[in-house]
Formats: sequence, C-alpha cells, structure tokens
Amino acid sequence: MPAAGPSDTPSAPGTRTLGPADLVVANARIFDGTARDLMEGAVHVRDGRVVAVTADGDDGPGRATDTVVLDARERVVVPGLVDAHFHAYGVGLDLLEIESTPPSYLAIRAADRLGRALHRGFTTVRDVAGGDAGLARAVAEHRFPSPTYLHTGPALSQTGGHGDPHPGDRAVTAGCCNMTEVVDGVEPLRRAVRERLRSGVHAIKIMTSGGVVSPTDPIRMPQYSAAEVAAVADEATRRGSYVAAHAYSPEAIVHSVRNGVRSIEHGNLLDADAARVMAEHDAVLVPTLATYDALDRRGADLGLAPVSQAKNREVLAAGQRAIELATDAGVVVGFGTDLMGDLEDEQLQGLRLQVEVQGVLDTLRAATTGNATVLCRDDLGRIASGAVADLVVLDGDPFTEPAVLWNARRTVVQAGTVVHDGLSREVRQSADLPT
Repeated sequence: MPAAGPSDTPSAPGTRTLGPADLVVANARIFDGTARDLMEGAVHVRDGRVVAVTADGDDGPGRATDTVVLDARERVVVPGLVDAHFHAYGVGLDLLEIESTPPSYLAIRAADRLGRALHRGFTTVRDVAGGDAGLARAVAEHRFPSPTYLHTGPALSQTGGHGDPHPGDRAVTAGCCNMTEVVDGVEPLRRAVRERLRSGVHAIKIMTSGGVVSPTDPIRMPQYSAAEVAAVADEATRRGSYVAAHAYSPEAIVHSVRNGVRSIEHGNLLDADAARVMAEHDAVLVPTLATYDALDRRGADLGLAPVSQAKNREVLAAGQRAIELATDAGVVVGFGTDLMGDLEDEQLQGLRLQVEVQGVLDTLRAATTGNATVLCRDDLGRIASGAVADLVVLDGDPFTEPAVLWNARRTVVQAGTVVHDGLSREVRQSADLPT
C-alpha cells in the first residue's frame, strides 16, 4: 500500500503538513536500523525517499530552494517504527460486540486509532485481523493521518476456534465479519483466501491455536487440520504472499510452520524444539508483550471475562522467554502490540517490555529492520539511500536513556513530511542553518 502523507483534508490536532518540499534532517545522530554505532550527520530526502545519509562536514546532494531543514541537534533519529501486529478495528475486548458492530462505525474508530499510532512514531502497521479495501483506499488517498497500512482482512478461524466469538451457552449470531470469519474445510478456505487476495490484502491471517479473549477454546490446542492450513498457505504463496498464524503452544507453532505458515504471532509458549523448527522453515516471530502486561493490569476493570484473565496469566510470564528461545535458534524476531480497545495507549510500552529481554539495540532492530523482514519490505525500517523516508526524532539517546523510546516526546516524519512535531522544535528553512 502507498505510504500515507499530506492531503487537502483538515489535519488532526498536532499534525503539521509542510507540503512536498525536500527535507534535510541536520545535526542528527543516526541509527540506521542495524548498526550499534550512531552516525553523526544528516539525512537527505527527496520525493519521499532517502537519497543520501551524509557525515558531518559532507554537504551531500544539492538542495532545492524550498528545502525544509529539521534541526535534530542533541536528538537521535531512528527509522519509522513498525507495529507488525495491530488491530485497527479492535475497539473493545468483546469479540462478539465487535462482530456485531456496523463496519461504518468501526472504520471511523479505526481512523482515530491509526492517527494516534502515527503520532507515536509507528509509520507502518500490519493489521492482522481486520481492515478491508475501503479503509486501505482511504489511507492510500490520505483521507486522514495514518501509518502505511498493510492488512489481512478478517482472520480465518475454525468453528469454535480463537476467532469464533460465539459463546458456548447462548444461541446468538454475529452479524459481520469485521475481524474474523469462521470458515471450515479445504475448499471453502481456498475460496476465502482467493477472495482476500483479490481485494488486495498484504497477507493472510489464520488462527491455529486457542486465544486469550475467545470464549470456548483451550489455549494450547492446535486448530485447523494440516490439510486446511496447507491449503491456505498454498493459495497465499502462489500469489507471492504469505500466511501469519495466531499460535501460542509449541504444538500449534510446529503444526503451523510445517504446513506452510511463515509468520508466527505471539508464540508465548514456544520451546527450544519448536524454535528450531521455525528456524529450519525460515519462519519469523512477532511477539506482542504489550497486550498481556496491559490485560494483567487493566483487563478486569475493562470487563475482561474471568476465563480470559486466567488464560492471560498463563501466557504472560512466558512471553519474554519465547523471544530468547527464538533469538538463540536464529529466528528473526519482530515487534507487535495486539492492543484492543482502551489498551491502545500502551503501544509504546511494548518497546519497554521488549527492551527488558532484548536490550535497546535488538529491540530497535526488531521494530525496524526485523519487521521489514517480517513484511517482506526492504524499503522500510532503515535509514539508507532508496528507503522510504519514515523517520522518528527521539528526545535523546535511547542507548543511554532507554525511556526516550516510550515517552511521548518525538517528531515523526512520514515519507519526507513532518506529520507530528511532538518536540515543539522549530522547522527551519535551509537559509536558517549552515550548509
């Protein structure tokens, strides 16, 4: 999907639309998405792409007369962050209520959630259970501030699986397929995947184990048969896409990966043997530590059912260990949040939780270049010539002050345009700074 950018529609509060002028981020200390050592210099942007990264004293490419210069003195510039497990339509914790809500209402709420994610520095999100062609089109047309939006459409769930919102003791019917669709059988699944791919999804999402907020499924039980998972993977890979699977237990992870799934979501109960299978199949892991921590602290007050609170406690303690096991096995680790409803304000806290297990460097890599690998997008998550000019100017150095990663003060650049100036720093024309 094209990156979001300026439009002729009113900007959200705090958004600054500067127009199409070239941009230079000067006097910066630059984390390029990979290297530990910060480079002191400038990032040069033209037409929404990085054209050069120059060291101090190197003028770099010539500037247009209307070049905008952003002074990043005493700040560290990092690539735009990527949340690879986001839910635009996840406006609450009750799946049945979400599936019974008109899509028009959810789309309006989704626009608000996407705009707030952008202001936190997440310039790309992958929506793995929700979204549709209409929301994606509105983002592409810059109808509202939003990260680059990659979606899967409704996730696929078996009857009684994690995405089935129906309670076991009541005869109720969900009216829509907003975040999930219950589809059983190889041929119906093939049709469902083809329909999603026809509509332009980024990837396919399936549920292959139980989950925390779903009412009727044990969390460890593998879901969908091998033939069903393989059929979904076959359809996706033949179209150049891939499958992401909600999977917690080692049994569900191995079941998924051996039948063609590429991206394991959550993976909290991963063990060393399952991690080795993931590595053998070039699978990736997208942990979502933020949601378990937030649910543990706030879930009861937000109406999370007791059965879901118990399941959350089961996976909470294991999530950080799963990252260690995956890393030891050589599995690419990304970053996601999976936050629903009012918990969305915990998005940056996911970075804090991942720093606790990976440290600052590997967490930054996970949320930038690691997630670029997850998304199969080598033009995202890095500051290098040819990359999309998504940048975050942090209020300090995260390697000496890790908290700057999760405090709210930052300036966000998306495709070469300053879209949020949370540092309240003046954006100056080139004449105001030395060349």
